[in-house]
Amino acid sequence: MLHNVFKKGQTVLFQGDSVTDAGRDYTDPGSLGPGYASKIAQIYSALFPGNGVTFINRGVSGNRSRDLLTRYDKDFKEVCPDFISILIGINDTWRRFDRDDPTTSQQFEANYRELLTRCKTDLPQAKIMLIEPFVLPTLPDRAAWRVDLDPKIHVVRELASEFADYYLPLDGIFASLAVRQYTCAEITEDGVHPTQTGHGIIAYEYLKLLGVL
Repeated sequence: MLHNVFKKGQTVLFQGDSVTDAGRDYTDPGSLGPGYASKIAQIYSALFPGNGVTFINRGVSGNRSRDLLTRYDKDFKEVCPDFISILIGINDTWRRFDRDDPTTSQQFEANYRELLTRCKTDLPQAKIMLIEPFVLPTLPDRAAWRVDLDPKIHVVRELASEFADYYLPLDGIFASLAVRQYTCAEITEDGVHPTQTGHGIIAYEYLKLLGVL
């Protein structure tokens, strides 16, 4: 039996960086972009027509954990969502390697903890899903990022146990699929930005975690 996890009239917020952004139209508040957010909304609406759920994408390309704090009032609190999913962290790692502008795991944890504490205080009705940041070795240099990203994934896991209602272990899911079902390039062409197949996997795993599929 299908599980209609969202109630009629509720708002679902997708938050994160370019993986969530996926090229959405910033001039259109209703734009979800062509990525996993749009796929989730489409599948959910097809399964539950007339559900009255509003899906909102506020992912912003290039964002780090500190940027979500900067955008908190406008893109979290004012939206007043009933459900929030957050996928952040890869740019906290990437900037160390391309700009020599690192975010330590301690800074990342402090930023993320502050964000989640605000959500719990200001949006007590909201259920929260944390999604692991990920990287695949599609390009040769990406493997070296693990030394920085792995501790941040551990931070997300620890915060999820404290703050989240749902946890999506996406890095592990992608790594497993890249071994047994897909090539890395079929999931993400550069190790970070998903292909349409990659976005489809995120959407499927997201809805499966919620018990919708």
